[in-house]
Amino acid sequence: MIGISKLYCGTVEPSDALRYGRNSAKLPSHLLQFSSDKRPVVVWNMTQRCNLKCVHCYAHASDRSFGNELSTQEGRHLIDDLSEFGVPVILFSGGEPLVRKDLPELANYAVQKGLRAVISSNGTLITLQTARILKEIGLSYIGISIDGMAEINDRFRGVEGAFQSAIKGIKNCQKAGIKVGLRFTINKFNVKEIPNIFELLREMEIPRACFYHLVYAGRGSKLIDEDLSHEATRSAVDQIIDLTKKLHDDNKPKEILTVDNHADGPYVYLRLLKEHSDQAKKVLELLKMNEGNSSGRGIGCVSWDGEVYADQFWRHHSFGNVKNRPFSEIWTDTSEPLMNKLKEKKNYVKGKCATCRWLDICGGNFRVRAEAATGDIWAPDPACYLTDEEIA
Repeated sequence: MIGISKLYCGTVEPSDALRYGRNSAKLPSHLLQFSSDKRPVVVWNMTQRCNLKCVHCYAHASDRSFGNELSTQEGRHLIDDLSEFGVPVILFSGGEPLVRKDLPELANYAVQKGLRAVISSNGTLITLQTARILKEIGLSYIGISIDGMAEINDRFRGVEGAFQSAIKGIKNCQKAGIKVGLRFTINKFNVKEIPNIFELLREMEIPRACFYHLVYAGRGSKLIDEDLSHEATRSAVDQIIDLTKKLHDDNKPKEILTVDNHADGPYVYLRLLKEHSDQAKKVLELLKMNEGNSSGRGIGCVSWDGEVYADQFWRHHSFGNVKNRPFSEIWTDTSEPLMNKLKEKKNYVKGKCATCRWLDICGGNFRVRAEAATGDIWAPDPACYLTDEEIA
């Protein structure tokens, strides 16, 4: 994650993270990306079932029973291990996690075990009663996916009325007092919707939004041709920066992040340099703390059937199953060749990534995207839009 508001608008200082010793157990959630121990945030895709049909779904989710999910008791054992391992955050995802009736029970159990529990949802199933239950158990945050206004969103999500149902879910979260934010996946189909998303943040007083770069995984693997060109990506990131700054200047600050393309970090820094901003030096220090992509190190994934992956997009290479071994044991077993390399992937990247001046703060970007596009895990990420001059 690249915190656009943190970096460009200066809402975070390097001293903010240093004050907590950069320890993930002590850092507030908005500073977690600057931890030094990189205890993994764990995404638990607790179900493959979903009531929508999103064209970019990395999980190949559909509205049917799959019958291979971890049971409630197995979920509790997983949470026990994550808590003992020092995992700071568990993100309940899917499919659509709210189709599982035991989600409130498991989220409550995670909170009781000292984990920060968050949910990634399409928002359409969040009734006011559900929102109140989630508030009572101490849920930290709900990220709701919207990919544009009604017409664009519903086409992208495959179900008419999905946008209005998601908006109602957001309002129910707000009524219940739960922090709620938006998740938006950028592609050729919806890039022109970015200003509308910012207007929605303003009008509905939504405090946070994450703009995801497209990853070629699951059904999204068919959308490589729908990804933005490098030029269009630069334009989109500039627009996100400008609109973030506008909100900040209007005294309506929001937490804005971009996700899954760590070229955004150097790009923000280089823009600040061009603008002769005093913030540039602090931004570079924060980016060094962030360390870029952290798949297999600072983020991990447990699937609905218990398989452990480097992140939620990398489902073709499992490191083991939590039914057989605890997540903590699987995650620290560097006898597994890929796991070992991902811990220090900067030593294995090839091409322009290997000689890039930003390698220490980008981390080699997204390996699963490089593999999807080239067949080589260690090839340069094709979504890196920095020019040869910028990386030399």
